[in-house]
Amino acid sequence: MNHKSMPSLTEEEIKKEVMDLHQSVYEKFGYEMKYIRPPKGEFSEKTLQVTNTLGYENVMWSFAYEDWNEEKQPDEEKAKNKILNNLHNGEIMLLHGNSKTNMNILDGVIKEAKNMGYVFKSLDEFER
Repeated sequence: MNHKSMPSLTEEEIKKEVMDLHQSVYEKFGYEMKYIRPPKGEFSEKTLQVTNTLGYENVMWSFAYEDWNEEKQPDEEKAKNKILNNLHNGEIMLLHGNSKTNMNILDGVIKEAKNMGYVFKSLDEFER
């Protein structure tokens, strides 16, 4: 909910962070979340255990780049090339929604990836 590093939280704080977000997403979109990506990629045995008992599957990304800093947005052309040059089968791409660069290039990235033969799927459709 607040993008806190979960290993530093108590069990109760972890549960509150996750379930407050769960409730907010459900109220706004009618969607029951079941996957979680730990904020900042930081996790511990405790956070995995707590989130699993809440019914979540922890999923990490296989590609990310420095796009989260709103004061230091990457160059659009360089960002697009970095994303496209690192595409790979089974990729789970982490792009931050607060990035103006991502907002401006995402449509082109998706179209180019599809032109390269890539297909976008949900985690539920992903072959494991």
